[in-house]
Amino acid sequence: MESTKLFYNLFTNTFNIDKTVAEYLNVISNLIVVAILGYLIYRIVKLLGSKMIRKIAAKTKTEFDDILIKNKVFLNLSRVVIFIITYAFLDYIFIDFPELLNYGKKIINVCIVISFILLIKSILSSIKDYLRTLTIFKDKPLESYVQIFMVFLWLVGLIVSISILSDRPLARFFTTLGAFSAVLLLIFKDAILGFVASIQISVYDTVRLQDWITMEKYGADGNIIEINLTSVIVQNFDNTITSIPTYSLISDSFKNWRAMSNSGGRRIKRAVSIKMSSIKFVSSEDLEKLKGIELISSYVEEKSYEIERFNSENNINKKILINGRNLTNFGIFRKYIDLYLEQHPKINKELTLMTRQLTPTSKGIPLEIYAFSTNKEWVIYERIIADIFDHICASVSYFDLEIFESPTGNDLAQLKSVN
Repeated sequence: MESTKLFYNLFTNTFNIDKTVAEYLNVISNLIVVAILGYLIYRIVKLLGSKMIRKIAAKTKTEFDDILIKNKVFLNLSRVVIFIITYAFLDYIFIDFPELLNYGKKIINVCIVISFILLIKSILSSIKDYLRTLTIFKDKPLESYVQIFMVFLWLVGLIVSISILSDRPLARFFTTLGAFSAVLLLIFKDAILGFVASIQISVYDTVRLQDWITMEKYGADGNIIEINLTSVIVQNFDNTITSIPTYSLISDSFKNWRAMSNSGGRRIKRAVSIKMSSIKFVSSEDLEKLKGIELISSYVEEKSYEIERFNSENNINKKILINGRNLTNFGIFRKYIDLYLEQHPKINKELTLMTRQLTPTSKGIPLEIYAFSTNKEWVIYERIIADIFDHICASVSYFDLEIFESPTGNDLAQLKSVN
């Protein structure tokens, strides 16, 4: 700082200014010079370093250096270096002002602590982004671990900064921190619970990024797009966003559709109610008509022969249809749907496939389809179900069956006009 000393001597001799005022002006000029030099060094390092690092990164095969640039690791590193250089010049700036030198060192030390924390944050973010490129870590809640570490680091940084500014030893602050541990636990309760939940989620593989989950309590029905320390972000299928507390995935019930997505098909479990009064025994005339349906013609012939043989061997009086063994239109229809599903190209034949009756209700007998579609994409899945039930609704009349429907206003009006 020889130039500023010359300026100081010239200024005091020429203008005959009081020595104390001149010394303060000297300090201010030194500060201005250091600030300008520091800014210029920062801009030069940022410009040249950025260009040089980008050129090196472009030549390398790894993506890690590109991630470091994206997260501004080198920029934060340059800030740490600038503050350290500034700290080295403080003795020259405040050479005649030990009190100001002490305050200046405190401020620069705090700046070094903060810039060092930002550097660590950018490094951790880079490591997290790089691990995201690896298959094994792609769906892990890495944000939670980074956030809990940063909470701890900022807490330590705050304590260190206060210790620097107050000239108190760190041991005293950590002792005081132990006394306030209950208060800290209360303040950081959500963060601690979220961290514990993140570990449990990772260990037990409860949820992953891009998992489809349903949680009625929070109105969530969509894919997980982020798992952090305090919340799980779900993008619903209507493009709304739902935030769920991370710990709720451990304490509350939810449905994860990942197993279905990874399986051989998506389950179809839907029923249609058949009107009970339309169910009847099938006469010989009806059987001849049903033999014309190609899908069940061989079944009808085989069962007809089997039943006729049984009835004749046991001298069953078939003048009354209820006697002996008989086929029903409902039973034949169930067999028809079974065969229809077995030859359906979009149904997985290796998984459970059946048509079953459920418990009769006041609205008829539910006929349930239980099968798995080969395509699990939502839109196509719904189309497959619609096609199947379109066919069921259109085919019941060929078996003299009726689907139960509650009467509408038009039905009641027609009934009234008849009466």
